[in-house]
Amino acid sequence: MDRDAALAIGTAAAEEAWRIERKYSRYRDDSVVAWIHEHRNTSLEVDEETASLLDFANQCFVLSEGLFDITSGVLRRAWKFDGSDRTPEPAVIDRLLPLVGFGKLQWQSPRLLLPAGMELDFGGFGKEYAVDRAYALLAAGHKAEPFLINFGGDLRANRSPAHGPWHVGVERPDTDREATMLLDLEHGALATSGDSRRYLLKDGVRYGHILHPGTGWPVPGSPRSVTVAASSCTEAGLLSTVALLHGTGARAFLEEQGVRYWLLQ
Repeated sequence: MDRDAALAIGTAAAEEAWRIERKYSRYRDDSVVAWIHEHRNTSLEVDEETASLLDFANQCFVLSEGLFDITSGVLRRAWKFDGSDRTPEPAVIDRLLPLVGFGKLQWQSPRLLLPAGMELDFGGFGKEYAVDRAYALLAAGHKAEPFLINFGGDLRANRSPAHGPWHVGVERPDTDREATMLLDLEHGALATSGDSRRYLLKDGVRYGHILHPGTGWPVPGSPRSVTVAASSCTEAGLLSTVALLHGTGARAFLEEQGVRYWLLQ
């Protein structure tokens, strides 16, 4: 296709990602998340899209038996995954744990009450949701062209280009864009979770950024990287994250789900 047409498609995908960033980023003071945080202990009526995400978060919490919890972002107050050796004091984490637990929210769509001190963090599936939303937009308007959407390593493709499948490199941990394996993707989604970019290293122990909501600490024995293939990016991202939260049981968990996956230890 010509350059202008390709640019228009790319711009449409990017604008949808930026829309979701503006609406749900925890780092913006004009987002829906900031508005909810400003009105803690108040019953709020949220919009349809936010309600659907909260319903999905509740489903993730139940299906993962509490391992996937969008209220666990409050633990960021204790953890700074900057590659240093500064791990938090256990007492600091213990003080935050009472503020974690999706079941403590009062949620009955479309009304939400967030208790004092608690936080919502859609970062656990926000990027994957953006991939799927951009995919839906392009699939509706550009069915003739093969395309692949890649937001920071989470991706989804509608079909293979004429020359064959998409070639997707899975990064080797502790390298800069060095692929440890090359996967062929015809259609569907891939998502990768791991500790390559955000971690702490103390006394030879590596602490990844995915925290167990029950303990407030990373799960020991987790793989360095988990890549999962699924029909949607949101599903793939959920499974890869929950697999890491199973620690040494990551492989058994993924086998039980019956999905294709790749582990790097």
